[in-house]
Amino acid sequence: MKIRCKKSDLAKGVSIVSKAVPTKTTMPILECILIDATTNIIKLTANDMELGIETVIEGAIEQKGMIALDARIFSDIVRKLPDNDIMIECDDNQQTLITCEKAKFNISGKSGEDFSYLPYIEREEPIIVSQFTLKEVIRQTIFSIADNDSNKLMTGELFEINGDVMKVVSLDGHRISIRNIELKSSYDPRKVVVPGKTLIEVSKILSGEADSEVSLYFTNNHIVFEFDSTVVVSRLIEGEYFRIDQMLSNDYETKVRINKKELLNCIDRATLLVKEGDKKPIIINILDEVMELKIKSQLGTMDEEIMISKEGKDLLIGFNPKFLIDALRVIEDEEVDLYFMNAKAPCFIKDEKESYIYLILPVNFSGAV
Repeated sequence: MKIRCKKSDLAKGVSIVSKAVPTKTTMPILECILIDATTNIIKLTANDMELGIETVIEGAIEQKGMIALDARIFSDIVRKLPDNDIMIECDDNQQTLITCEKAKFNISGKSGEDFSYLPYIEREEPIIVSQFTLKEVIRQTIFSIADNDSNKLMTGELFEINGDVMKVVSLDGHRISIRNIELKSSYDPRKVVVPGKTLIEVSKILSGEADSEVSLYFTNNHIVFEFDSTVVVSRLIEGEYFRIDQMLSNDYETKVRINKKELLNCIDRATLLVKEGDKKPIIINILDEVMELKIKSQLGTMDEEIMISKEGKDLLIGFNPKFLIDALRVIEDEEVDLYFMNAKAPCFIKDEKESYIYLILPVNFSGAV
């Protein structure tokens, strides 16, 4: 094999597929990036058997072939080479020469025949969304997946299609994040749970441009994201997702409209008094026209008042401040509506159209004020 390409194109391609290289594996071939120039395109692939990414880069193929190169060494070499054309050539013994200007690296590769290709998946009836929308939806929900494997379903996000609406849901047992997106077309109902790891890596690759699109394909076991010159294939999480509709309610005893930035900044200030790992609640006292926020820790106390408009009863309630911050940070609206039932029932933050819904469970704060 002998190929030539620009450093910038190669570096970008390597960066994209590296996200599917496993950190630990018993199969050394999976620690490699496959360079496949057996056809008329140069394709880079990485695959950890759960997540696989392939991308096509521009370049000239002088001699067809393929080689699997250690991902860490190869990406480090590419990153540190001069900004010029790079030549990669390998012989029948998988010895690979990487040349750029006067720099020459000679490294051992592995046979491309041994590489685990991405599974072949029938791509029919794609669901089309803009890259901007998908990137935003992931950003606005991914923070509330569970970060341990005690319940596998909680480490993923539900993607549910109904007609021309896609609902994306994440939860960790203390909170639920929901985004409803209007699609340009109507589709048959489908429901899958996508690993959070996949979504985090996909969001890093997406350009986020509103006029660039992503095609999503679902099968029983996989989801495929196709955009630009890149294809991401991921296994789905098996199992029946939680019935969140039973947890959602439109009943409330207290409704508060508040300036989002003021509330976010106030809670952010309050957390200055909370040591990492400390579970100190923020106490919210809702009165007519004013919300009092208080926090008390070993470092000191803070209290602050914010003007609000209120419907319904006064209420004293406590929350984990981090959960409120996570939700408020991703909401774009200038003002937000908070709905409460009582001090032991969840708080809902949602807009009128319910394009976003954040449910946050309160915490017991006896003796905290």
